[in-house]
Amino acid sequence: MKILVCISHVPDTTSKINFSENNTVFDKTGVQFVINPNDEFGLTRAIWFKEKNNAVVHIVNVGLSDTESTLRKALAIGADKAIRINHDPKDGYSVAKYISNYISNNSYDLIIAGRESIDYNGGMVPGMISAFTEINFIDKCIDLNISGDSVEASREIEGGKENISTKLPLIIGGQKGLVEESDLRIPNMRGIMMARKKELEVVEVNEDYQSTNSKSFEKPLPKDEVTLVSADEIDKLIDLLHNEAKAI
Repeated sequence: MKILVCISHVPDTTSKINFSENNTVFDKTGVQFVINPNDEFGLTRAIWFKEKNNAVVHIVNVGLSDTESTLRKALAIGADKAIRINHDPKDGYSVAKYISNYISNNSYDLIIAGRESIDYNGGMVPGMISAFTEINFIDKCIDLNISGDSVEASREIEGGKENISTKLPLIIGGQKGLVEESDLRIPNMRGIMMARKKELEVVEVNEDYQSTNSKSFEKPLPKDEVTLVSADEIDKLIDLLHNEAKAI
């Protein structure tokens, strides 16, 4: 079984986010980048299939050379090969199109993408890959088991989950539940050393599929100060809710 895991290179949630050029460009200065968490859940599940079913695991990213440190980390976790499609991604459509073109020329049984990235939260890439490649798609996947070409999966739905039977090839949008946080792998020294020798293929592209442009960005407004009220000051709490918050 050949598995392709889509990897997004995203800012760590602890990083301070700023914009430059009149709030039109994300300022990467001092920002620590990591594997997108939803992608990491998918990668961990792929490594599980590698260990249990002798699967081959490739990872793919659309990005410039600065994403290679993130790809090397994924290789250190256990992926066999990395593919970097050399393009500065500006929207989900172009990312999905480039990855779909690669899939069309390189057959895979299972394509795993995070259901969304934590930077722009678009949530569109795996579904569009499915549309471009005409491969079956399960979004919000929280459980996945494969025997031969038969698939048993579960996806999160409002108030519960849906259990699904299908066949390979398949694309999933993964998230927490596919594995748990306690299952995530931390690269060890041996993995880091081996990752340096693993193949990182750079794919050049000529087409520009970008279809949308970000005009500007706005950061959330600072939160108002909080007034703490002890449990025995009920009258004060009622007064604040009535006269200041206007909630009652």
